[in-house]
Amino acid sequence: MTRPTEGGVTGFVLAGGRRALIRVLAGGSLVLGSPGAGAGQAIAGPLDVAVPMPPTVAKGTDGNTWLGYELHLTNFSSRSWTLERLEVRLGEGAGPSLAVLEGEELRGSLRYPGGRGQTGEVSVGVIAPVGPGARVVVFLWLNVDADRLPAAEGLSHVITVAQTDSAGQTSRVDVPYGPVPLVRNVPVLGPPLRGGTWLAANGPSNTSGHRRALIPIDGRARIAQRFGVDYVKVDEQGRTFSGDQADNANYHAEGEAALAVSDGVVVAVKDSIPENVPGINSRAVEITMETVGGNYVILDIGDGLYAFYAHLRPGSLAVEVGDLVERGDVLGQVGNTGNSTEPHLHFHLADAATPLGSEGLPYAHDVFELVGTCSAMRGGCDRSSARTVRQAMPLRNDLIRFPG
Repeated sequence: MTRPTEGGVTGFVLAGGRRALIRVLAGGSLVLGSPGAGAGQAIAGPLDVAVPMPPTVAKGTDGNTWLGYELHLTNFSSRSWTLERLEVRLGEGAGPSLAVLEGEELRGSLRYPGGRGQTGEVSVGVIAPVGPGARVVVFLWLNVDADRLPAAEGLSHVITVAQTDSAGQTSRVDVPYGPVPLVRNVPVLGPPLRGGTWLAANGPSNTSGHRRALIPIDGRARIAQRFGVDYVKVDEQGRTFSGDQADNANYHAEGEAALAVSDGVVVAVKDSIPENVPGINSRAVEITMETVGGNYVILDIGDGLYAFYAHLRPGSLAVEVGDLVERGDVLGQVGNTGNSTEPHLHFHLADAATPLGSEGLPYAHDVFELVGTCSAMRGGCDRSSARTVRQAMPLRNDLIRFPG
């Protein structure tokens, strides 16, 4: 018999004098039958389940503990299934329930790579159809009680899928997956900028554009910007500029110093891209994988961690590849290059020295002031409860003031 592999195999064996077909499907589905005779029913569910990056326990500015990670669900059967419910449990399968997603909450957490993952339109009321051979990605962003996460435990999942036959009869299958280990060692970093106020635009949340940027690079889909932030400097009225909106020099962030968040070594730089004229569709160069980050610096801070600084001002880089830097050293100046609409600093932490071909990782800054929060990038800001925050990660649309 052919030995099963992680992705599942099809092999032939001799059984009782006949050549029988054994199909081993990833996700635990095993079907026995004779070639051409009609296969038996699956013993377990039809899904292959994968977690590309294990969840990391991270503290946000709101005082909550967050777990941000994804489940990739691939339908290995020849029929469509509907994803109805997802339960996350502590520890192994019998552990207490941590979260349940269903209905509109589940629908809002999904992405279908390449489209809807099925042929035809999605029927009204159908939450998550997954066609034969299709994949759906579940983006999880769980607010958890840190006291419920004992050090030795991971997370388990129960994924409920349903199928309705031609007679209108619905069958359901619970597909278990886990346990998935929890990562607890969040790196604590210094500030990437001085002073403020800085708006953490597109910051960590489950609906941020950074969070959903699942991009195939070099044969593998990754989310380098999983916990990325676009730092835009704002004044007391929440404005990012004064004067002529088309002039980069009038933006409060333009020319601000980008700082090393830790001791490290510079492993990659780019400093050849001119600045954009501010605007939604204005780009000085064609946006490609080479230019998307504009002028940038990548800093190796050890332990397999890389800090990425993007959209820097041309000619402002203060470092070269191979330079050793200390926390707080100036790496360059904030600008408006690459895929950028106005001067700002894009910052994220990842596991490889590449702008997008890596997996984004959470982190914490050791100390900063939370000036307030905004309901949207351009307004609805509440500055009534400023406070000092220690060892936490800025969240989407926070107003931050760093030391200095």
